[in-house]
Amino acid sequence: MKENIFLYYTNDLHSHFENWSKIVGHWKKQRLHHQKRNEPMFLIDIGDHVDRFHPIAEAMQGKANVELLNNASYDVATIGNNEGITLTHEDLYTLYDQADFDVVCANLANKDGMDPSWLKPYSFKTTESGTTLGLIGLTAPFKAFYELLGWDVTSPFELLDQIVTEVKEQADIVVLLSHLGINDDQEIARRYDDIDLIIGGHTHHLFKDGEKINNTLLTAAGKHGVYVGEVVLSWDTERKQLNQKQAYAYEINYTDEDQVTEEQLAEYQAKADAILKQPVAHLYTPLHVNWFQESYIMKELVHTLKDWTNADCAMLNAGVLLDGFSQGDVTRGDIHRICPHPMNPCKVALQGDELLEVVRQAHAKRFMELKLKGFGFRGEIIGRMIFSGLDVETQTDSEGEEHVKKVTLQGEAIDLNKTYQVATADTFTFGKLLPEISHSPSKQYYMPELLRDLLTHTITRITQ
Repeated sequence: MKENIFLYYTNDLHSHFENWSKIVGHWKKQRLHHQKRNEPMFLIDIGDHVDRFHPIAEAMQGKANVELLNNASYDVATIGNNEGITLTHEDLYTLYDQADFDVVCANLANKDGMDPSWLKPYSFKTTESGTTLGLIGLTAPFKAFYELLGWDVTSPFELLDQIVTEVKEQADIVVLLSHLGINDDQEIARRYDDIDLIIGGHTHHLFKDGEKINNTLLTAAGKHGVYVGEVVLSWDTERKQLNQKQAYAYEINYTDEDQVTEEQLAEYQAKADAILKQPVAHLYTPLHVNWFQESYIMKELVHTLKDWTNADCAMLNAGVLLDGFSQGDVTRGDIHRICPHPMNPCKVALQGDELLEVVRQAHAKRFMELKLKGFGFRGEIIGRMIFSGLDVETQTDSEGEEHVKKVTLQGEAIDLNKTYQVATADTFTFGKLLPEISHSPSKQYYMPELLRDLLTHTITRITQ
């Protein structure tokens, strides 16, 4: 006898609630369809459902996201780096206290004391016919960040040998909920034949029809809820084997919105607005912002960053401030709207020659005009780099390109062989934006502070 088991999933929603009511409407329709046919259906989230760029997530520290998952009748979720390292230890520890679904993440543990009651390495779900699915959760191991927040996170490859064996002994079908990214997912598929299915996220990759590696089917549905995922597992109940497995990711543009969810989101937005109305300062004159020029508020923010981290110098791109401040009260909501990024301050060690190269790269037109997506940045473009502690003299050529002529620190030329402590945003420690920073062997992150916390400090300082 054949049993078809249906898994539906979301990944990397990042609090893009504009698509959520359509997603819930689609799930309700599918649930009704499968109930009529007496077919098992499970709803899964692969992490980064929370993103504090959105006022609802910011005001309620992700608790509303969990309520939305509850209301949509999710069965299992794992956590992403946005849940894991953009919330304080206490906010993550209590995030899923009211969850009606299982939360699985095998490579996360509380550093000191007991783990939260909701945290499990894996979960089992059994159909009415007796077929058992074992669902393992794993999240991206940003070790330096988690340690500063009071969590231990381990490499998934240190755990999988033991965990896959444990789950395989108790389950008919083994499913990995992976917020690790496409490269790790593919490597895991090559190493572990006992994992039947990997539902992935983190790197926002999209497999419209799945990808097969050895015995494992991989699937992922992009980002922001534009796509959702579906997996169909055909299980032979007599032979106890999977006959077929298929995966799809598809757009939900034409799905009707669920009105109950729309009303819930409106209520959450009103609640968030009320929370974020709290004033933090009063301005008697407006503060203007220009992404390609140095502004007073941007310069003061970089001064704050330098002092906060006790660095020799500091640099921040003007694109981190999305808008200026109007005259009058400045509220928490204004700060969040103008600096929504889940980005942390950091300090890196750079040799003098490396520091000069970073300054030169930052003045390149292509760098300033880069439309950056990801790495915590939630703005439009990088914009001009603004410095504190460094004086940079430039000249512009006939083609409009700006070139660095001279760089001094406290009136002295940069010593090419000296090591300097340079403060900036953690964004530049990832990827290849500024290689000298990302390759620095010494990086110190400041957590749980976000850049907007430093912006709040700056606004209050300059208005006192």
